[in-house]
Amino acid sequence: MACDTGFCKHMPYTFMKIFLFFYSCSFWLLGSCILAVGIYAEVERLRFKTLDVIFLAPSIILILLGILMTVVSLMGVLGTLRDYTTLLKVFKYALVVCLILELMGGILALAFRNQTKELVNKNIRKGMVNYYDDLDFKNILDFVQQEFKCCGAGGFKDWEVNMYHNSTGHGPLAGGVPHTCCIKTKPNEVVNTMCGYKLLDKVSYELLSVIHTRGCTDAFLTWVKDNYKKIAVLLLVILLPQFLGVIVSHLYIDRIEVYMEKQEDMHAEALKWSQWYMPVKKR
Repeated sequence: MACDTGFCKHMPYTFMKIFLFFYSCSFWLLGSCILAVGIYAEVERLRFKTLDVIFLAPSIILILLGILMTVVSLMGVLGTLRDYTTLLKVFKYALVVCLILELMGGILALAFRNQTKELVNKNIRKGMVNYYDDLDFKNILDFVQQEFKCCGAGGFKDWEVNMYHNSTGHGPLAGGVPHTCCIKTKPNEVVNTMCGYKLLDKVSYELLSVIHTRGCTDAFLTWVKDNYKKIAVLLLVILLPQFLGVIVSHLYIDRIEVYMEKQEDMHAEALKWSQWYMPVKKR
């Protein structure tokens, strides 16, 4: 077995048990918090009767992620407390699957970056159609447009897809863009909510001093390129604990299985000797 030699042989059983217990508990608490936030956000979304398309609701994603993390980490907690190898193996393989999916997702996104970019733009435009009906999406897009100094998915003209901003409309927002696309000249400047009025029929170079014309997907990709070191550290923070959990759970399972094998061997040996010395009954 793997634990007969090397590092696993010298790693204390108690240390692995305590480490894996607190490791599983931390993921269980994190999953519970994510689940609670997701449920609260979903209740608020339903209360305000926002977008009905489920996949566009961040609250649904948080709920599913929270449930997954809670269930898997609970298996790790129970398996560690009871030394139940079946639950521990489920916990270990769940971490392995998550790692593989994360790595494969990153590799595929890089390999097919043009298709990925177009897919992201397509989904953002779908959300922009219901911009004023989905508070979750509206708040996220407003934040992104302000922080990344961008407008729309692929560019400011994407706002044509919204019925209120479409150039053929007749309302006060027709032919314009939201105020979060506008350029601020001063840090604490009072925002003019009509600063994007009637701008969709103009070309980009005419608006360089009025609104941000580049799309948010390109702005985000530029930010990633400029901050690749921070992104690398973030990826390590996400992936390294999962990898560590896989290693420790594997070593702990091996230690339990070795102990169980020794117990079975000792029991078999004791049974053999008891049969050897068992007195023969006289007929």
